[in-house]
Amino acid sequence: MLERLNQAMEHIEGRLDGRIDAADLARIVMTSEYHLRRLFSALAGMPLSEYVRRRRLTIAGAEVLAGDRTLLEIAVRYGYTSGEAFARAFRAVHGVGPGEARRSGASLRSQPRLSFRLTVEGNSSMRYRVVEKDEFRMVGRKARVPLVHEGVNPAIADFIRGIGQEALGRMELLSDQEPRGIVGVSGNLDPSRAEGTGLDYFHGVVTRAAVPEDMEALDVPAGTWAVFESSGTFPQALQYLWRDVFTQWFPSNPYRSRPGPELLRVRLSQDASEADAELWIPVERTPL
Repeated sequence: MLERLNQAMEHIEGRLDGRIDAADLARIVMTSEYHLRRLFSALAGMPLSEYVRRRRLTIAGAEVLAGDRTLLEIAVRYGYTSGEAFARAFRAVHGVGPGEARRSGASLRSQPRLSFRLTVEGNSSMRYRVVEKDEFRMVGRKARVPLVHEGVNPAIADFIRGIGQEALGRMELLSDQEPRGIVGVSGNLDPSRAEGTGLDYFHGVVTRAAVPEDMEALDVPAGTWAVFESSGTFPQALQYLWRDVFTQWFPSNPYRSRPGPELLRVRLSQDASEADAELWIPVERTPL
């Protein structure tokens, strides 16, 4: 896997001034495009699209300072349709516009090339099980919220508080199958998984009961799920669990992620400083 990821990085480097197709990269890594984006984001700490953008603008920055091409020629060379679009992107990465950088010889920021190397980890085991689950229905409330990579997501916290204890109590009584109790569901994420992009958050229960008038339903297709258990400091332990699933479990097991909602059941301690969690990730077997 690491060798194939590094081949994909070489592929990117050879095409920074041309078209880079995530589907081509997925074929090099021998996985699905969906799983590649998830895996890259977990390993690199940034979305694949953001890495490509930073690398392009790093190389473009060197050309701006060299002065051999006009700024418009550089913009077109690296995929921008206008000088204005290039200037906005350039300033977002380097903190200065390309014209000013050329005139003043300003300091620019550099995104190093990524390469993936083996480090010896895995000295602590991960608790997991694989579940084949028929189509099921969730009943609860839904909101569109921004993605937050670290710390409590304030939009989700405000949304849950807004549901109210009475409705949450009625909701929990409807739970009649795994995962038991109230579950947080994340779906319809932006493919980039960049900080601040949107996702659908559903707060509800898995049930066969009728849908109450003040709630809505989310139907989830049948499929295979990898279910992980974790205990620790809230919310860091939950976010580290997601990271460890993609950086440790997937590279060590014959599965890859598949499109679908991710389910998280959390049980908080009395002071909300600790949590027991169960994370359901939709998976499929890796083709031989």
